[in-house]
This record gives sequence, C-alpha cells and structure tokens, in this order.
Amino acid sequence: MVTQVTMQDYAVAPTAWCPGCGNFGILTALRRALVALNIEPYRVLMVSGIGQAGKLPHYTRCHVLNELHGRTLPAATGAKIANPALTVIAVGGDGDGYGEGGNHFIHAMYRNVDMTYIVHDNQVYGLTKGQASPTSDPGFVTKTTPEGAWAQVNPMALAVAADVSFVGRGFAGDVEHLAQLFRLGIEHKGFAFIDVLQPCVSFNRKNTFDWYRERVYKLEDAEYDSSDRSTAFSKALEWGDRIPIGIIYKKNKPTYEEQFAALSKMPLVDQEIDPRQFESLLDEFL
Repeated sequence: MVTQVTMQDYAVAPTAWCPGCGNFGILTALRRALVALNIEPYRVLMVSGIGQAGKLPHYTRCHVLNELHGRTLPAATGAKIANPALTVIAVGGDGDGYGEGGNHFIHAMYRNVDMTYIVHDNQVYGLTKGQASPTSDPGFVTKTTPEGAWAQVNPMALAVAADVSFVGRGFAGDVEHLAQLFRLGIEHKGFAFIDVLQPCVSFNRKNTFDWYRERVYKLEDAEYDSSDRSTAFSKALEWGDRIPIGIIYKKNKPTYEEQFAALSKMPLVDQEIDPRQFESLLDEFL
C-alpha cells in the first residue's frame, strides 16, 4: 500500500548554497510538487550537470546521476527510454543548459521524451564566480565581459519555435506558484521545459528578487490561452518592464517513447538481451 509522501521523505543533508540563494526556493517548490503528486523517492531519478544548480539532486532523497557539464539531457533521455516507469527530472543552470548543453537542449525538445527539464536561470555562471552566461542581460559587466555582455539567448522563444509540448517559466521568489508549475510539468506527458528566474545573491546584483517582483506577472491571471502558438511566441519575447511566468505554451503530441518500436512490447530494462544477436554487427565493424 502506498502511503502519503511527506516533505521529510525527500529531505537529506544540509545544502552548501549561499544564504539567500534563489536555489532554495526551487528546491522547496520541487519537493512540494513531488509530495503533492505522492511520488515516492525510489520512483524518481534526477539527472544534473555541473554548477550550483547541479547540486540540487544531491539535496533530494531519490536516485541521482551527476553528469558532465552540459550533458544532462542525453543521460536523462537514455534513462527514461530504458525505464519509462521512472519519473525523470533533469536539472541544470543557464550556463550548463544553454551554453555547454545548448545542442542537447535543441535535440531533446524535438524528441519529446516524457521527462521534465528544470533550468535554474540566474543569468550568470555562479559556481565559477560570476562570468557572463548565455542569458545575461545585454550590457551586464562581468570578468569575462568587462565592456558588457552583448549576446543573449532567449530559451523561451527557442522552445516555442521548436514546438515543445510544455514550455513554462517560474520565479524562485514565488514558491507556491513554482510548485504548482512543477507539478503540472511532471504530470505532463511529454518534454516539459521549465525555466526558473533564480536570483544569484553573490554575482548578479542586477536581476535581484526585488527586480523580478516589480516585473513578473502570472499568465493565468490574464486569461491567457497557452495553446495558441503565435501568442505564446509573442509572450516568449516579452522581457524587460514586464516578464510573464506560468505556462507559456502547451500542446499534446506523441512522445518519443510512443514512436520507439523497441518499446512496444515492454521497457528496455525488462527485456532480455542475447549478446549473440550482435555478433554479426560487431563482425561488420571489427
């Protein structure tokens, strides 16, 4: 019999983030979402890359795989295909996901594997002491951009253009709203991409909690239709005085697993593999 999961079931050792870091809100929101869905820790796999965001799975009691910088999504994809029974959650930062892992991000969006991808977007490289990231605002001065950052990636627009089946944005300063967004993303059947505006109190003194609170607004309060792709693209481009949070785009489409013939009988993890069937293939290449 499945008992009700609690926050304590997901709690582990103390964190090593800076006091006041936006990551704390993301961690709390994710735990709340998993508890609300009553998903037991042994059924969850979190895959992360390198960075402060990559530490989040270490502070959560579940299966954990810490990957190379930018290589979060390939490993998460393989795990979900091998064992669809797992709730797979990929976690990374804006540098890890949009910089080093940008190519993997694009391919994961097209595949539509049934998993959730959470990006801690603090617009700076936090672990390596404050270099400009792919989402740093133009003009943002760092050690690597002494004259100001000049190029900026818009992950939301990129996701809508790729026709991702679930595109969301949250704010680490609104834990209740973020937990609900995480819950909807995890429930969604397909690739759920959620970018989280996450202030860095040590290296980003511009995009602070107060800066975001003056600008963010919830799309659900504006009677917004998240199924309209054209409108979603317009909202994805909105940044500055007003920043939308919530579900920006959502649609139903076949998942990668549903179109993968090898999974039609049973999950790969349950299938017996006879090494001899590969001998002819190996002989061809050796």
